Amino acid sequence: MSTEERCAIAIRENWFEDLIELRRGFDQLFNRLLTGWPAVTEPERSPFALVPPAEVDKEAKKYHLRLALPGVDPSTVELKVLGNLLTISAERKASREAKDVDYPYRELSYGTLSRTLTFPEGLDTEKINAEYNNGLLDITAPVAAAALPRLVEIKGLPKAKAA
Repeated sequence: MSTEERCAIAIRENWFEDLIELRRGFDQLFNRLLTGWPAVTEPERSPFALVPPAEVDKEAKKYHLRLALPGVDPSTVELKVLGNLLTISAERKASREAKDVDYPYRELSYGTLSRTLTFPEGLDTEKINAEYNNGLLDITAPVAAAALPRLVEIKGLPKAKAA
């Protein structure tokens, strides 16, 4: 077997990270296509990082964002706004210290949760309101008055008569 053939059949050592990166790309694509909500901006992180699930709805004058943060100590929840970027972070700690314990099955994850969302232009980031209740973080962001539609008077046109 030649060196070229051996290289061609070599298994990539970082295949798992490649799969995680591929999934992250698809998640971002579907987030933009299906919701119309701005893209998720995720910093480089471990494949096992915790990203809280979110939903966004829009009313005429405000956006409402809800993140699921089950098992998170409310005192660790932090919300930062920089321009039109909103970063939510928190920490989920194990409820008990377990030394010399074997986990035959484990799906629960512990550690730092983080998610950064890009807000649409025109929100009043000074008036963002957030409330944590029963493992859900509800964030309300009003649309700035300058971004709302308004009628502009056109001078020189006859005024409409009241009916």
